[in-house]
Amino acid sequence: MESEVTVAAETDASFLAPLWGVLDSIAGAIWAVLHPILTTIDPLCGPVGIFKLFFSNGVLACGDTGWGDDVASGFYVTASLAICTLPLGLVIGFFIALAKQSDEPFLRSAGDIYTTIFRGLPELLTLFIIYFGLPLILEQALRPFGRTEPVAINPFIAGMVAIGVVFSAYCSEVLQSAFKAIPHGQYEGGDALGLHRGQTMRLVIIPQLVRIALPGLGNLWMTLLKDTALVSAIGLPDILRQSGIAAKVTKQAFFFYGLACILFLVLAILSSFIFSWIETKARRAEVRH
Repeated sequence: MESEVTVAAETDASFLAPLWGVLDSIAGAIWAVLHPILTTIDPLCGPVGIFKLFFSNGVLACGDTGWGDDVASGFYVTASLAICTLPLGLVIGFFIALAKQSDEPFLRSAGDIYTTIFRGLPELLTLFIIYFGLPLILEQALRPFGRTEPVAINPFIAGMVAIGVVFSAYCSEVLQSAFKAIPHGQYEGGDALGLHRGQTMRLVIIPQLVRIALPGLGNLWMTLLKDTALVSAIGLPDILRQSGIAAKVTKQAFFFYGLACILFLVLAILSSFIFSWIETKARRAEVRH
């Protein structure tokens, strides 16, 4: 499963090779620590995993006799991609929302252009531009400096960035609406208490912003989960790609694509429970205050 989950960056001849070497070393060290734990608690192919308990003699058997390990690794890649993309999209979306709230016309225009572009482009096209187009742009930009080596981008990072910028564009709209729902007197109250704008934002505005924006962000998270399936187009071994390979080899397309549907639904249901719990906690905190 290690070889499937760890996606190597094809940058041996790239000027980014030292950076990717450091990242790969860090990832390898983390994997060495986490692998025994994940192997034990693996819900699909672990000692008490579903595939191992119920499909040990079928096409979903774990190990060399079946496709259980491959599908399980795709499940973890999809979950990891979504989890890594969420904070990236939230941070970018927050600053884009701030820019669109700014008194500076330039910042407002830049925010509007950003959201228009990434909400208007198909997600798959955005992914292709970043994965295939960005290396070409970097190569051309670095030629005057004597860099002639090809530039390659890790497909996991390309998928994270592509889905993240699309998510951030929609996220900024949700956060902007939440900003507008907060009375301006909240800022004035912070000024009256002697708080500078950073403290007012951190202590007064953001807690309210989170409570207001949570339902919309939950819907965007579900969309993000589905968009992770697009990375199969650039070779990342996610649920859809691993299921597709298994379907082609075994000629059991309905079974494996049906399994992919079930795994995506499992992620969606778990996410629904988590967001419902967070929203309940947020409402209780609002009542207490």
